[in-house]
Amino acid sequence: MIDDYGFDLIRGEARFVSENMVEVDGRKITARNFLIATGASPAIPDIPGLGDVDYLVSTTALELQEVPKRLAVIGSGYIAMELGQLFRNLGAEVTLMQRSHRLLKTYDPEISEAVTQALTEQGIRIITGATFHRVEQDDNCKRVFISVDGQEQIIEADQLLIAAGRQPNTKELNLEAAKVNIGDRGEVVVDEYLRTNNPKIYAAGDVTMGPQFVYVAAYEGWIVAKNTVGNAKTKLDLRVVPGVTFTTPAVATVGLTEDQAKADGREVITSVLPLEAVPRALVNRETTGVFKLVADAKTRKVLGVHIVAENAGDVIYAATLIVKFGLTIEDLRSTMAPYLTMTEGLKLATLTFDKDVSKLSCCAG
Repeated sequence: MIDDYGFDLIRGEARFVSENMVEVDGRKITARNFLIATGASPAIPDIPGLGDVDYLVSTTALELQEVPKRLAVIGSGYIAMELGQLFRNLGAEVTLMQRSHRLLKTYDPEISEAVTQALTEQGIRIITGATFHRVEQDDNCKRVFISVDGQEQIIEADQLLIAAGRQPNTKELNLEAAKVNIGDRGEVVVDEYLRTNNPKIYAAGDVTMGPQFVYVAAYEGWIVAKNTVGNAKTKLDLRVVPGVTFTTPAVATVGLTEDQAKADGREVITSVLPLEAVPRALVNRETTGVFKLVADAKTRKVLGVHIVAENAGDVIYAATLIVKFGLTIEDLRSTMAPYLTMTEGLKLATLTFDKDVSKLSCCAG
């Protein structure tokens, strides 16, 4: 759409040469404002021997022409799970390895447990609490030397995928010349208006290491455009950001987890609805999953919704509206949910705060 909007596109490696000038392949450009939106790249962990191994990252894994017989994955976040499941579905033996002691460690435990159960049932081997000692390669065989609870193991694979997080693309920008501050992970530090400490320079998207979703980057770009071109004073608001991991079943979440709500000083009540209590899941014959709602015990407002289910990503937008606009448990109970839809799980989950859903008839209120 660049031509439609009349933008000038200059291809090349850009770097700052001063506080108000960038250089691209010898061409110097000044402007009233700059937006840094260089994104992020796969982070490579510091494991001895890894630099001497032909490993894959998220981009190169999708360029493979053949499915490996055995795939080992260092990391178990959303990229690791999505690609690991992809290759498992294509016939590979897949092993996910991670340092933390459970999948999705920042999510509610019920979500982590449901995801772990689903992936394990699908034949994916999950190793948690791993300490990585070194990596070796012999011909086409990669070996990852780890220990778990003091017991040493060697994981052998035909391909090794590194999916251990992301790092901001700032190294080549020469931000020192622009006097722009960066954080401990190399991210561009911005204020509530997405402005750096240099008032002429803004940043948006993954380079700031905020929530790494394309819609968040687009939203932040919109804010920068309003604040620069439109001379507005629009503040960034990331209090209610939905997230989806496109596994099967999918993982979708919005708002506060139970621990986050308690850390915020709130008294909370929770509802945990197993997927086997959702009629749509029974029809699909896919009952591994869960709906979890977190609510304020005093106001009864829903603070967070967390789902593991088929089509969870389609359900989470309704949950986003619920959290953003402060709807209560009673607000949800008073609505009618279409029968045999996954969204019905939201309504049923509100009933489990003080009722046994298994004893309710179809479409019960």
